[in-house]
Amino acid sequence: MAEAEPVTVPNAELLEWPKKDKRRFLHAVYRVGDLDRAIKFYTECFGMKLLRKRDIPEEKYSNAFLGFGSEESNFVVELTYNYGVTSYDIGSGFGHFAIASQDVYKLVEDIRAKGGVITREPGPVKGGKSVIAFVKDPDGYVFELIQRGPTPEPLCQVMLRVGDLDRSIKFYEKALGMRVVKKVDRPEYKYTIAMLGYAEEHETTVLELTYNYGVTEYTKGNAYAQVAIGTDDVYKSAEVVSLVTQELGGKITRPAGPIPGLNTKITSFLDPDGWKTVLVDNEDFLKELHQ
Repeated sequence: MAEAEPVTVPNAELLEWPKKDKRRFLHAVYRVGDLDRAIKFYTECFGMKLLRKRDIPEEKYSNAFLGFGSEESNFVVELTYNYGVTSYDIGSGFGHFAIASQDVYKLVEDIRAKGGVITREPGPVKGGKSVIAFVKDPDGYVFELIQRGPTPEPLCQVMLRVGDLDRSIKFYEKALGMRVVKKVDRPEYKYTIAMLGYAEEHETTVLELTYNYGVTEYTKGNAYAQVAIGTDDVYKSAEVVSLVTQELGGKITRPAGPIPGLNTKITSFLDPDGWKTVLVDNEDFLKELHQ
């Protein structure tokens, strides 16, 4: 008599999970050479608030969380300082972060007055109406400033370059339940962009993936680390990612489970281009904030 087959969730059903899950962008993690200098720049030039700061001497690093609102509802940046390391290689793959402002011209003047580096003066996008500018923080990270009406989420973009846009879109749709909220092809500049997220571009943070015609690989450097996204079930979410990586590439770098000492359940993985995402249990994340 044949053995009974083990009961498993059908793949088709499992792949529906990311669309039902309660997900949002939590934070972007990257490394800086001087934490106090970075905090000063982000609070004085961008108007962010320092939300929390911690020092972990036994692991020789400190970090600070900054943003435009509470971590319970807003996307924030997590800046990491590793003892004794004063600079990092940003690489050619990381693009920029973006901040929405009601007055980009004024924001640029404020940043300039405080010694910030303006790499593109404010003005309309070529062939469009949007007013933008670009500035660099003291560690060389680029921020796009976008003129926009009042928004619940001023920290509105993470831009990464990818080698195959269609593959990346499929990956983020299937593995993370995102949807394409905007796609623009600019043949005159030889690039295509896709904005992906969990709500419309002006309402929330989006991932902006850029494909430059004919460029399939980029250097990652050692500066930008990852984005973190909340989930109601880390284990089920990790199963979905595992399935999708088999089809499209990428790999799980940390299986689902609690972080020793913190007990927050996470899983982390690389997309087909090697960009890292961490999925964090929503309930555990809120507990961690209130410890």
